[in-house]
Amino acid sequence: MSQRWIAFAFAAPLTVALLLLAAFVPLPYAVYSPGPTFDVLAKDSNEAEIIQVDGHKTFRDDGEIRFTTVQSSPRGEKLPLLPALSKWLDGDRAVIPYDIAHPPDQTAEEEERQGAVSMVTSQDVAIANAMRELGYEVPSTIQVADVADDGVAFGELRIRDKFVEVDGKPVRRSQDIVDALQDHGPGDPVELLIERDGRQLTVELEPEESVIDGERAKRIGISLGIGYDFPFDVSIDVDPEIGGPSAGLMFALAIYDTLTPGSLTDGEIVAGTGELTDDGAVGPIGGIEQKIAAAEDAGAELFFVPEENCVDVEGLDTDLTLVKATTMQRALQSLEAWADDRGAELPSC
Repeated sequence: MSQRWIAFAFAAPLTVALLLLAAFVPLPYAVYSPGPTFDVLAKDSNEAEIIQVDGHKTFRDDGEIRFTTVQSSPRGEKLPLLPALSKWLDGDRAVIPYDIAHPPDQTAEEEERQGAVSMVTSQDVAIANAMRELGYEVPSTIQVADVADDGVAFGELRIRDKFVEVDGKPVRRSQDIVDALQDHGPGDPVELLIERDGRQLTVELEPEESVIDGERAKRIGISLGIGYDFPFDVSIDVDPEIGGPSAGLMFALAIYDTLTPGSLTDGEIVAGTGELTDDGAVGPIGGIEQKIAAAEDAGAELFFVPEENCVDVEGLDTDLTLVKATTMQRALQSLEAWADDRGAELPSC
């Protein structure tokens, strides 16, 4: 046997083994896929309006305003090479580093909780922006965004409880509460004056010391967020399994539509995405291409793209009218112009 054949006899099995390893050994990648879209103007499975209003006239007209979602491959599931390549070749999916989809410094429970906190905040910010666009004064407050089921506040504080005072002093910023907790501990409760459902309550809690990310501090097991004193009640009833802040813009447009006569979409289907801030700015999100694909499947004609995501949709093949969204107010103006004239010149990417 020649040396060439001897070398081949040794190399061939190794090559096959390496190819098998490359094909089946998990790699540090995850997949984003188009998720379901939800019409905020619709009714839920119990025939109740998703947007509930108490204290203001509502207008239930035709049309759909949909927020879009992205589905990530599950935590712990990493793709081998061949499945990763097949997903990468699928134009509606994105292969991304695993640590972006599932941050290593978060557990599955923390990831889910953060998503729930972001959803609560996005709803309240959207309500505030819609009301301000209608001319209402909506002052901001500090509120409970989440309550850990293993913390001392569990059963005592609730999501959306607003902080009025801590130890007899007015609460103006989140740090006021954080600082006050450090002066108390077991046997020495902090005194919190809160507002819940229009009533003021006093709650006393004994902070516990814990270490998170190497930082030792006194805590009561809550997350703080921005809240508001609304002139009337608006709530958004969406599936609690859905988390994250990216529906904020579409929530705000749908609330505005509900509180004003006529169809903001002229009876058509529009969709979009974008995190909304307290001052009405629209921030970037992840998975924009997957959300556009989901909107197309839902029959949408127009899609709002956060300005910073415009670079992600350059050259994208879509029949949707992609409208650049910088603020809630400008997005509203664009939608009104489009509803009046489908050929209107709109801000685009």
